[in-house]
Amino acid sequence: MRTYAPLDTATVLRDLLEEPSIARGVVHHERIPPREAVYADLPRWLDPRLRTALAARGIDRLYSHQAEAMEAVRAHEDVVVVTPTASGKTLCYALPTLQSIAEDPAARALFLFPTKALGQDQVAEIGALSQAAGLTIAAACYDGDTPAPIRSTVRAAGQIVVTNPDMLNSAILPHHTKWFQLFEQLRIIVIDELHTYRGLFGSHVANVLRRLYRLCRHYGSNPVVVCCSATIGNPAELARILTGRPTRLVDRNGAPSGERHILLVDPPIIDGATGTRGSALTLAERWALPFLRAGRQTIVFGRSRMAVEILLT
Repeated sequence: MRTYAPLDTATVLRDLLEEPSIARGVVHHERIPPREAVYADLPRWLDPRLRTALAARGIDRLYSHQAEAMEAVRAHEDVVVVTPTASGKTLCYALPTLQSIAEDPAARALFLFPTKALGQDQVAEIGALSQAAGLTIAAACYDGDTPAPIRSTVRAAGQIVVTNPDMLNSAILPHHTKWFQLFEQLRIIVIDELHTYRGLFGSHVANVLRRLYRLCRHYGSNPVVVCCSATIGNPAELARILTGRPTRLVDRNGAPSGERHILLVDPPIIDGATGTRGSALTLAERWALPFLRAGRQTIVFGRSRMAVEILLT
């Protein structure tokens, strides 16, 4: 099979579509043109130390949706941010959180993620950003893997507590007297991956959140809620139902995107009498290999672990 220059996606795709055995299976091909970024200035109220941290990352302005979300949080409006993957949703809540703590070190934040891995990633991201800003901020995971000695430290001094709905339900809310520092000074609640909270699980989480709000009122705090979601049809409605509070929708994506091609491909028919088609795994391999050899980052999904193992071999 021929090789390609690194990153030459257009050439790889063109050559694949010019190969008759592959092109015959393409039942739909749609091109989505690239989109330029829409920027906004950094908020005037943003701490100079956070500006320095952003500058170290090459960021001197925000995408429009980031700025809109941050101004809403600053105005104490609950928001739900709905933009594509890799559009910078993290900054929508990370910067307001760090700003709040920079202004008042006693301030606290609670981040809810559906999985431990996501929570750990965010602790690392928040830690890197605060360190670059020269801020000493205690951000820590509180989950089933957290050792007992560290749990007591998080309860007493954790400025940003990263956990999941199950731990909030079973290990934090029932023991709220041990968490009074958190509840008294809670300024921001972040609910990431909002779209995962649906059905029975979503109903349970909605009730857990209402218990959380009740304890906040009991301890005298009134946190703002920031939700982030993948693209779904009714994000504002879902946020309102889940949180029980009116929520401002931020969905005008300001991040840039490159040219995209969407292709729907059927495996070839190998038995006309029965209509039997060839292996979808073989077809996926034929499509993926040229892009891999061209040095393009490529993800191939399988419907089972066995399917993925077959693809890898």
